[in-house]
Amino acid sequence: MAKTGYLTHRDFWKHHMGAGHPECPERLDAIEDRLLMTGVSDALERIEVPLATLQQITLAHSVEHLEHLEELNQRLVADAPAGGPDHAQIDPDTTLTRFTLLAARRAAGAAIAATDAVIRGEVENAFCAVRPPGHHACRDQAMGFCFLNNIAIAVRHAIEVHGLERVAIVDFDVHHGNGTENILSNDPHVLMVGFFQHPFYPYSGTEHPAPNMLNLPVPAYTKGMDVRELVEMMWIPRLEEFQPQMIFISAGFDAHRDDDMGQMGLNENDYTWITSRIRDVARAYSDGRIVSLLEGGYNLDALARSVEAHVRVLADL
Repeated sequence: MAKTGYLTHRDFWKHHMGAGHPECPERLDAIEDRLLMTGVSDALERIEVPLATLQQITLAHSVEHLEHLEELNQRLVADAPAGGPDHAQIDPDTTLTRFTLLAARRAAGAAIAATDAVIRGEVENAFCAVRPPGHHACRDQAMGFCFLNNIAIAVRHAIEVHGLERVAIVDFDVHHGNGTENILSNDPHVLMVGFFQHPFYPYSGTEHPAPNMLNLPVPAYTKGMDVRELVEMMWIPRLEEFQPQMIFISAGFDAHRDDDMGQMGLNENDYTWITSRIRDVARAYSDGRIVSLLEGGYNLDALARSVEAHVRVLADL
C-alpha cells in the first residue's frame, strides 16, 4: 500500500478565468509533469474524486452562498445560446464561468475523499492537486480566486462525520487564509496556525483573532530561515499543546522567492523543512494523518518544484 494518496481530476482543468490569469489550468500541468518526470508519481496512490454534495458543502457555507453560485452558473448556461456572457465577475480577480462550480464542487469532493481515505487508514496522508483554491472563500462570500473553502469543508467533515475532537490547520500560503478563519473562528475543535505576508491581500488576520487562531504576519522579503524560526518557536508548541488527531494543510507555495504574487523569500528546501516539522507533529499525535490541499503558487516552475519537495516528505521519498 502506498502511504500517500494523490487526488486530482480533469474537471479542475475546465475552470478558466481568462487569458493571463495567474490561477490557471497550467498550474496543474506543471505539477503533474514534475511528479511524473521525477518518478514521485509512481509512489502515490491515486484516489477517485467525487463531487461534494450540498449537505457536505453546507458544513462550512450557507445555503444562500451555494444558491447564489448556482444561480450565476445557471444564468450563464441559459444565456449562452443567445450569445450571452461567458462569465460572471465575482470581484476584480475572481471570475465564475460555466465550469467553475463543477470544478469547485470537485475540489471540495477531493478534500472530503482524502479525509475519508486517511481516517479509514487506506493511506497515511494525502495531497490534493485541486483548483480553484479555497482558503479565501468565506461562509457567505467567494473572493480571491476561491469559491468554496475546501479545507474548512473537510475539517468540518472530519469533526461532524468522523467524530474527531481536535483538528489542526496549517496555512503557509503567502496570503492570510481569511475565509478559513471566518468559518472556523472560535470552534473549540479546531486550531489554525499560519504565517502570511503583511500588509498584503486580503488585509486581514491581525485584528483580534480568536483564541483558536495563531496568525503570524511577517513583512515582505522575509526569508526562509526567519520563517523556520517562527514555526519552531510559535507553531510547534501550540500544535503540541493542542495534540491534534489530524492535520490539514493549506499548501500555498506563493511565498516562494521566485513567485511574483508575493514578496517573500522561501524556497523548496524551506517547504521540505516545514512539511517535515508538520509530519513530526502528525506522527506524534495524529497517527501520521495529514491531508494537504493546494492553494496558491503561480510561478509554474517554482510551484512544481515546491510541490515535489512537499510530496516527497509526505511519501517518505
